[in-house]
Amino acid sequence: MATFKPKFIRPETDDVIDEGGGGHQEPQNSAFVFNANHNLGLVEQRERLPIRKYRDQILYCLENHQVVILVGETGSGKSTQVPQYLYEWGWHSKGMIGITEPRRVSAVTLANRVAQERGELVGDTVGYVVRFLERTSNDTHIKYMTEGILLRELLADPLLTQYGVIIVDEAHERNMLTDMVLGLLKKILRKRSNLKLIISSATIDASFFSEFFSWPRSGAEADKPISVKLSIEGRMHAVSHFYLNEPCADYVRETVETVWKLHQKEPPGDILAFLTGQEEVLEAMDLLREYIASQETTNLKVLPMYGSMTSNDQLAVFFTPPKGVRKVVLATNIAETSITIPGIVYVIDCGYVKVKWYNPTTCSDSLVVVPVSKASAIQRAGRAGRVRPGKVYRLYTKEDYDALAPRQPPEMRRSEMSGAVLQLKALGISNVLRFDFPSPPPAKNLLSALETLYALDAIDEQGQLTRPVGFLLAELPFSAMLSKMLYISGQMGCSEEIITIIAMLQVQSVFSRPASAAAQQSGRIAHRHFEVAEGDLITLLNVHSAFVEEGMTKEFCGQYYLIYRNLKRACELREQLLNMARNKYGIAIFSCKGDVEMVCKCITAGFFTQVAYLHHSGVYRQISSGTELAIHPNSTLYTLPQAQYVVYGELLQTTKLFMNHVTVIKKEWLTELAPHYYQQTTVRD
Repeated sequence: MATFKPKFIRPETDDVIDEGGGGHQEPQNSAFVFNANHNLGLVEQRERLPIRKYRDQILYCLENHQVVILVGETGSGKSTQVPQYLYEWGWHSKGMIGITEPRRVSAVTLANRVAQERGELVGDTVGYVVRFLERTSNDTHIKYMTEGILLRELLADPLLTQYGVIIVDEAHERNMLTDMVLGLLKKILRKRSNLKLIISSATIDASFFSEFFSWPRSGAEADKPISVKLSIEGRMHAVSHFYLNEPCADYVRETVETVWKLHQKEPPGDILAFLTGQEEVLEAMDLLREYIASQETTNLKVLPMYGSMTSNDQLAVFFTPPKGVRKVVLATNIAETSITIPGIVYVIDCGYVKVKWYNPTTCSDSLVVVPVSKASAIQRAGRAGRVRPGKVYRLYTKEDYDALAPRQPPEMRRSEMSGAVLQLKALGISNVLRFDFPSPPPAKNLLSALETLYALDAIDEQGQLTRPVGFLLAELPFSAMLSKMLYISGQMGCSEEIITIIAMLQVQSVFSRPASAAAQQSGRIAHRHFEVAEGDLITLLNVHSAFVEEGMTKEFCGQYYLIYRNLKRACELREQLLNMARNKYGIAIFSCKGDVEMVCKCITAGFFTQVAYLHHSGVYRQISSGTELAIHPNSTLYTLPQAQYVVYGELLQTTKLFMNHVTVIKKEWLTELAPHYYQQTTVRD
């Protein structure tokens, strides 16, 4: 029975999808294009980009308005060309041209690309700054950076006087840092009329930005709007929309059946299907391969696309399939705006998306599957009309589509806020509640953040940053609790070990978890060489020590199922953090010489608000709220006897509320290290 694989019957040929209202057309304010000129020289490539014919309009709008909202699809050339147009027309003489990106990899690759187009090395005219990495010089006029870097520059220069133009790229993502940057830039623009702002968005729902960047002006410019919206048109063919007559019970199965029907009935053209996460993508892939095997089909190629894939695996979706073969891409919402896949004619939209949601009561993040917004549904449909007239199959009814929310709640409204509050306090915004957020966060989230910061001694009773703790926590590029742990480690004499742990937590998992069951078992056995009863963070410390002792070789990583790239990166970060702690923050660097209890106490000093105790019923409960918790299956402690008290680095809600990065502690440490937070009492029945 172990080798039994279920065979699925081919879907019936009756079509459950009905064309809604004779090919219901969305009003398209903007059209998008895919740039496929990679085989031409760099100059020809630049000339053929869709944005090229809008160069003069962009420059004209920037001359006449303080804020330009630029709407154009991924691949239209916004991120690489606009900074060059500004430089070529002399805008750099008024101050540096700064471009913020939501991801460090984007900042680095875009800077490399622009430098290549200009025939220079990175660090000359074009440079970049990301966390722990900088390539700029005195000649740099175009600077790519992550949003966090711009926030740190605001600490030293609140009016950003060295910049003439700021470009906020990928603003449609509306992540926490984007919203903070936009809120702060609004304040700066009102004080500095000579600063220009370009907001670059890949979605057509840009009216929100125009409303946010509008305020009354006096004098001759009173009637002139602050912001202007410019859409970059491309070749966009008509897209027919189809809906289900009845809601479906299982959208993964429905997606697979729709792919199969399209493949049999529709003319050639690649298919892009949207699902919510990696597990669903892999499940749909297995089902489709079952169909392909049962029908012995050779002209259908199935490819996955999700965020945690390696770069090489992700590249596969961009290649044209062999002649006569149809490509099917099963993707998460990464394919909605972040990338552009050529050849797509048919889109299948499951109607859902997975988002992270913060619960201030339990202080935990949940991954929840929610219906997509109308803006996302339109964006997904827009992927179909590139090559020729396309079709989108929505796996929900027309009534459900009409009832969708206009846009997804931004990250600011569903995230933990302590990092954002620290940053704003450090920038001199004492009353965070009065700050003009683009989308104000819920009061409960703000209250939870203020309580956490007060417990960590980062703010005082008046809500002002404390010295030295509060200002140090605001300046360190980690979460408040990790920063507090680093601060305490200098006093406890275990800063070397704590910096190693922090560096290991900054990279993705160093443990390789193979796909096959046999390899998983071997990996689990290999990882036991490092696992200790004290928990996950001490285990990470052991992995680093062993890696360094064995000469940091790939062979060592292969033998013990570790990921070499991530470990190497953690070692580089550790060196940078040691220098930073010693030279910039004045933290004394000591090693505790193997005193594990000292390291565990230091971890407790940072994470004392996140403690769970073993209830007499045999489950863990959160000490502050009594909420039931479980140890994550990937944790070192999952298979060990249960400890009485543990601290955890994060909570994640999936099937249960799981604790991650768990460390075993002693009860008496809580009253010793955080007497302001815990007190010992005796309860008599």
